[in-house]
Amino acid sequence: MKDVSELYADFRARFPEIVELNEALGRFIHEKAGPLDEKTRALIKLGVTAASHHQTAVGTQIARAREAGATEDEILHALLLVVPTCGFPTFMEAYREYRSETDRGRA
Repeated sequence: MKDVSELYADFRARFPEIVELNEALGRFIHEKAGPLDEKTRALIKLGVTAASHHQTAVGTQIARAREAGATEDEILHALLLVVPTCGFPTFMEAYREYRSETDRGRA
């Protein structure tokens, strides 16, 4: 995660307007583009990131889902929904990140 954060910090320093516009678009889509509540949006984004193999984003979305009030059962269900569409190996990649995030939270 540290490498990605450093890479993102570098990108942000070089292209601040692009980052600002991208973040503004994300906020607009999250907050104003539809009727889904925050927790539902977080669980959907978790499933999308897991299905897309974005492991760093999986960890981020797990944290956001928890902040939005998702239970561990809801988080796991969102991840399990990846299995029938994307396959068990894709799920296991995301589940590995889930376990890592959960273990870090206990430390």
